[in-house]
Amino acid sequence: MERNPTVRRPRVTSVLAAAAAAAVVLVAGCSSDGDSINRPGGRSSGPTKPGGGGSSSGSPSPTESAAPAKGSVKVERTLTTKLNSPWGLAPLPGGDLLVSSRNTGKIFKVSADSGKKTELGSVPGVSAAGEGGLLGLAVSSDFGTDHMVYAYFTTDSDNRIVRMVYDDKRPAGDQLGAPDTIFKGIPKGTIHNGGRIAFGPDKMLYAGTGESGDRGLAQDMDSFGGKILRMTPDGEPAPRNPDAQSVVYSPGHRNVQGLAWDADKRLWASEFGQDTWDELNLIEPGKNYGWPEVEGKAGKKGFADPLEQWKPKDASPSGIAFAKGSIWMAGLRGERLWRIPLKGDKAVAKPQSFLDGKYGRLRSVVAADDGGLWLTTSNTDGRGDPGREDDRILRLEVR
Repeated sequence: MERNPTVRRPRVTSVLAAAAAAAVVLVAGCSSDGDSINRPGGRSSGPTKPGGGGSSSGSPSPTESAAPAKGSVKVERTLTTKLNSPWGLAPLPGGDLLVSSRNTGKIFKVSADSGKKTELGSVPGVSAAGEGGLLGLAVSSDFGTDHMVYAYFTTDSDNRIVRMVYDDKRPAGDQLGAPDTIFKGIPKGTIHNGGRIAFGPDKMLYAGTGESGDRGLAQDMDSFGGKILRMTPDGEPAPRNPDAQSVVYSPGHRNVQGLAWDADKRLWASEFGQDTWDELNLIEPGKNYGWPEVEGKAGKKGFADPLEQWKPKDASPSGIAFAKGSIWMAGLRGERLWRIPLKGDKAVAKPQSFLDGKYGRLRSVVAADDGGLWLTTSNTDGRGDPGREDDRILRLEVR
């Protein structure tokens, strides 16, 4: 079944219209994930953090302690291998994992104990081309009662989000109910489809989108491209969004593939840069993150600077997770896992890299209940080292 929610969008201001027009004429190269609202500076008239009451930017809670300047990573084990183009990764209650296959459109459950893979089924309508396909997964905040699994994927016409009832009592391969489309109309492209979805501490669904290679869409408030979206589980604008009639939470993004919340419920997002800077951003409702007007730390009035930045060859970031006081960021082209130690919303030391080149491209990272991490590789998506013939899920102990 399919829902077609009516989402009224905010009117574009003259400032943003001018910015979008200027963006169209900019000429520059474009790095893909393998290479390489409102008003500017505007804020919500409601609470600073719809996600659930964390401290405001620049004001860490007095109780927040700093993560150690130096950390460590130990690969405890390889949970499973022989995955085909894994993309989304979502823990189930109890610890098992759901993983999506970008190229095949299939969703699998992986036992956290044995690594056994069970096919749940395929998502109909997936069009896997370029960077598109079956991308992010999320498990409902009320999974214990509704058994809903959410998926973000590319079709022939757009990117969209669906939800499906998961019934593990049915035979393998037939455990997903008919998809219910809760949101559609996100621009698609050969590149920059975004794709990460996650439920926040507020039980609202967040989605990171890309500008699909059309740079101006990031500043176009009539487009869902190049944005972070916040919606109810039914796909409607979430309460206390910057504009009550819009799902847009923040504009000015190039390609968001990582979303995570810290212990104080602040939202962080990773973002692909072009030729200059990849970014880790602290996301606040209504702030404008600059693309394509700025890239990296520009200090330009009206645009939010990232907390940290990297050259694309060292990062090209996809998934992120929060654990042990730090943000952990998976790098595709960089082929490494970055640790960014925090105190509140500030970095306490320079980012530290781990696993450099050891496992190839790294796609998704999620926190386990015991403080460890699950990490997926991404070597079978057509951009990895041909010598690496499969993808895997790794279990990490981190400090």
